[in-house]
Amino acid sequence: MKLSILDQAPVLSGKTSQDALIESMKLAQCGEKLGYTRYWIAEHHDFPGLASSAPEVMLGYIGANTEKIRIGAGAILLPHYKPYKVAETFNMLATLFPNRIDLGIGRAPGGSAEASIALSGNFLENVRNMPNSIKELLHFLYNNYPADQMFSKITAHPFPDVAPVPWILGTSEKSAIQAAEHGTAYAFGHFMSDRDGIEIVNTYRSSFRQNDGIQEPQVIVTISIICAETTEQAEELALSWFLSKIQTDKGKKNKGIPTIEEAKNYSFTSEEQERMKEMRQKMIIGSPKEVKKELVELQSAYNADEMMIVTITNSYESRKKSYELIAKEIW
Repeated sequence: MKLSILDQAPVLSGKTSQDALIESMKLAQCGEKLGYTRYWIAEHHDFPGLASSAPEVMLGYIGANTEKIRIGAGAILLPHYKPYKVAETFNMLATLFPNRIDLGIGRAPGGSAEASIALSGNFLENVRNMPNSIKELLHFLYNNYPADQMFSKITAHPFPDVAPVPWILGTSEKSAIQAAEHGTAYAFGHFMSDRDGIEIVNTYRSSFRQNDGIQEPQVIVTISIICAETTEQAEELALSWFLSKIQTDKGKKNKGIPTIEEAKNYSFTSEEQERMKEMRQKMIIGSPKEVKKELVELQSAYNADEMMIVTITNSYESRKKSYELIAKEIW
């Protein structure tokens, strides 16, 4: 089974954003050593508890400190940006780090309405124009703009020998159809979707059209996992994440993931306990053997080419250990 890493660059209680970004680089190094296929870093805005607002900057740092693991954005939120600039940026990364760059494309705001306005003005209008933006971006990545169109005389330099590989990320049928119609690979966010992911992924495969990109459908399924030596330890680690998520959902801008002690001492309401049960259904939490069993079952259900794991715990050591335990058990 191919395994990969999705990193949201969490800032932990008592730590700084600089700490978080340095630990993200160390996680990529760890993933490379363990044999993970790729490392992606997400994009978020105006979240004090998540440090990566500019994945393209982090990828230069991570690429320079790793050697072979594929690296990419999970995802660049395209409605905020002009396709030409995104193509230039990722072509430059692909020039610096040949045959290692993935360009994940997303359509979420990645932050508050105010942050979206500050970034790109009319976000909803940009979302409506998303199909055209994807088409334009792909033309620049493949350098195949039709001669009769406006941008046919420009190239997104530097143009690499091997183009960045585009992936469309999503949690809905709409994103699956966009990926299929544009002939890109597809990454489905199981950990953040309330819909029938298996049906969505099957829609992508059945609708796939070969264009200038990949030859056949490719699917990554992303799942949130917390693995520890024992089930009890894993459940304790998860409690910190549950509290952080509940507080964020309430509009509280956490400056760090709470400690286990803080989570244990917190009095969860009955409504919050129900919310934790809902979150738990989209996660895998347990010992290495328990995680392997559920992960293999999920991969089989989706028939996924690759499983991507996002892990947030209250310490960088336990996060790294989770990835180590999973790799050892799977391989």
